[in-house]
Amino acid sequence: MGSLLFFIEKKGKEMKKQAKPQVENIWDEPINPETLQTETNTKVQEKTVDEQFDEEYAKFKAVPPKALNSGDFDIEGLMTDFPTATELERFVYDQTGVVLNLKGRANKLKYQIAMDVLNGNDVDLKYIGENNPYIDKAELIPTEDLKPIPERDSTLPGRHELQNSFYSPLVPHPDEEQRAQDKKVHMVFRKYNNGMISYEILGPLEQKPHGEKIDKYGRTRPEVIKWIDPRTGEQVIMREDGTLTKQGKRLRAMMQAFRVNKSNQWEVWIDREFVSVDDSSKHNPWDLK
Repeated sequence: MGSLLFFIEKKGKEMKKQAKPQVENIWDEPINPETLQTETNTKVQEKTVDEQFDEEYAKFKAVPPKALNSGDFDIEGLMTDFPTATELERFVYDQTGVVLNLKGRANKLKYQIAMDVLNGNDVDLKYIGENNPYIDKAELIPTEDLKPIPERDSTLPGRHELQNSFYSPLVPHPDEEQRAQDKKVHMVFRKYNNGMISYEILGPLEQKPHGEKIDKYGRTRPEVIKWIDPRTGEQVIMREDGTLTKQGKRLRAMMQAFRVNKSNQWEVWIDREFVSVDDSSKHNPWDLK
């Protein structure tokens, strides 16, 4: 009985082998050189640097602003809903974030520009504005223009003749209100080779509200913003002959009040004397040639 079971099991394995598809094994057969395909010399053409750059640039190229419902705007609809340039500018700004400059433009032109922006088309940069259309310029507080720096005194020598200079940030402010708050100015003193001494206030600049008025909302606000500008340009303190100007006398007295050991800032740092000494002067100080 056992031999019969062994015979049946053997026959079953043989039948399974015959039913199983033969898988080709390329490593079992010898390689025939004649059957090998020859390698072709064709190569995939490489893209040039310019072509690669153009493809990458196209991915990041700026896209004109578009409304969510792009293509649904027309001139007739815009003219009906937004009869003024201000209303039209605000609508375009709300839809696209683009600020337009439409005031004073021809009627058909401004609506054409607005429609182009809303539909995602490019427009000329001269029609692009800067200020938020919701800001009413009439409600803005005007700012006074900053005056130019006073001219440098024409009697002073050129800067290439400068001997020494001294900077002080501790000079009292010339403006009475600023001085009452103990504000200081930045001043530089300069002495030239011919003995002339000058001063110049460099700053600082500050803005100050001036006047009051009530706006259309009932709020109190300044009429104008003015500059507190202490700049003087370079002016003379001491002339070439050693005499002082009227302003120079007061500035010298102030700087003499600032002590430096047993001396003061005027003598130590501003009105300085430089003497060049060579070997000949040691032996004969009387030879002036």
